[in-house]
Amino acid sequence: GKIRWMLFLLGLVKIPLIGYLRPKLVTLDDESVQVRIKFRRRSKNHLNSMYFGALAVGADVAGGIHAFYFSEKHHKKVSFAFKSMKAEFLKRAESDVIFECREGKMIEEIVLESFAKQERINKVVKVEAKNADHEVVALFEMEISVKTY
Repeated sequence: GKIRWMLFLLGLVKIPLIGYLRPKLVTLDDESVQVRIKFRRRSKNHLNSMYFGALAVGADVAGGIHAFYFSEKHHKKVSFAFKSMKAEFLKRAESDVIFECREGKMIEEIVLESFAKQERINKVVKVEAKNADHEVVALFEMEISVKTY
């Protein structure tokens, strides 16, 4: 619905690199989100595996979409950014990759806490990237910074 459309517009207008890779929202609910990036020429490196920049984009979208989802749900405006990212690349990704973040509840709490305190809140969220065989290819720890008003 609306979030899928927002992701499309974000990629098209605000962040062209996201648009170029065309991540697809697979699932999104209060608890978790799954985003897929297709394994194709646009997302490959010279070793014929997914380029780490493409993996970072998938982690970005999976780690960030809940902030927009909950700002929409609670009728708040949100200012959102990443402060840091720690990435571990465990295995070459040679297929489509699914990025999953199961931190929805915590992100909802941050959105509400930021509004209540009228200040910016920083928290670390984890994102897992898996290949078509459901093997973990990368792990991300991303520090998000959220301000709602």
